Amino acid sequence: MLSRILVPMDDSEPASHALEYALDNHPDAEVTVLHVVGSPSMMMGDAVGLTLEDDISEAAAERAEPVFDRAHEIADERDREIETIVGIGHPARNVIDRADDYDTIVLGAHGKDWNRATRRFLVGNIAETVSKRAPIPVTIVH
Repeated sequence: MLSRILVPMDDSEPASHALEYALDNHPDAEVTVLHVVGSPSMMMGDAVGLTLEDDISEAAAERAEPVFDRAHEIADERDREIETIVGIGHPARNVIDRADDYDTIVLGAHGKDWNRATRRFLVGNIAETVSKRAPIPVTIVH
């Protein structure tokens, strides 16, 4: 039986489906939602704004609020409690680095066509990397 589940989540529909799946299929498990904000660098788009903040952790937490609001909404619909944590840096690395504290990872991915030619595009770089490198089982929900 699974007792602790990590659900990496962004603002996408597949991520919401992954959380729904985890909550619906593992009613007794503790579920933690992780939202990762890109590490500050001049080459990382949205993360550039973090470099201008006085408190990067606080700014990352503010950016995670809409994702966590959605996660709590999904959990509330199922009368469940969830824990939320914010990561800073590369999303796949953040997930993999935290994996040892959980029994499984449930994450969302786009697409339904799983042939080899399109798998990487449809699953996504983060989901593919996590599924290959995680030291625990990974469930990909689409």
